[in-house]
Amino acid sequence: MLILLPPSEGKTAAVRGNPLVLDDLHLPVLNPARAKVIDALVELCTTRPDEAVDILGIPKTQPELVTLNAGLTEAPTARADRIYTGVLYDALSPATLSPAAKRRATSRVMVTSSVFGLVGLADRIPAYRLSGDTTLPGIGGIQAHWRAHLGAGMTEALGDGLLVDLRSGTYAAFWRPDEVTARTATVRVLHEHNGQRKVVSHFNKATKGRLVRALLESGANPRTPAKLAEAFRDLGWTVEEGAPTKKGTQLDVVVTEI
Repeated sequence: MLILLPPSEGKTAAVRGNPLVLDDLHLPVLNPARAKVIDALVELCTTRPDEAVDILGIPKTQPELVTLNAGLTEAPTARADRIYTGVLYDALSPATLSPAAKRRATSRVMVTSSVFGLVGLADRIPAYRLSGDTTLPGIGGIQAHWRAHLGAGMTEALGDGLLVDLRSGTYAAFWRPDEVTARTATVRVLHEHNGQRKVVSHFNKATKGRLVRALLESGANPRTPAKLAEAFRDLGWTVEEGAPTKKGTQLDVVVTEI
């Protein structure tokens, strides 16, 4: 089973640690594509910092994010599960998982990244600012870049297991599970109130973090979307299974409290 998460927009920069070594990351097949993004991002933020603010959508009040990108290759690194922060990762709380669940997280969870394509939670990376919908000089659209290069990495990471796809729309465009839809489950969280259902962004992220945490702690390793739905129900969640689509089988997790 491979659980695929979106990155967080905000990141916590490492205070100390060795600089980035691409060869130490999971999936070295992605290293040439990673290096192209890194080189383009560093060049932009080093030589054209004023333009970088607009191109990268950086708030005028946070010019330090341009400096962060400019120093990407020399900056200290930390485990990805400490760099990525925010609602989903707070709910997942990797640091407080049991030892067995931490081992499962290391082997079963990966994060989609605009810079690195895919990273494991234990991979040591620097903090960066690059949204998935950016058009980067020298690269073009980040989504198109990774669509052209991510397939080999996904094939290696997934193997013959189930893909649990929790990516947001921006990062889902990096790679589409066209050849593995029968063993792909996409998860949507719906809030039900007074008979009506809707997606609530903040709670959607928090619930996804809790779902992954519960799955890792349980030790369940489902092989099909139907078995995943069953595993979530066994853990106390209300889950409705949709029909298979080109994106896989959608599982709606319905919650009544925010």
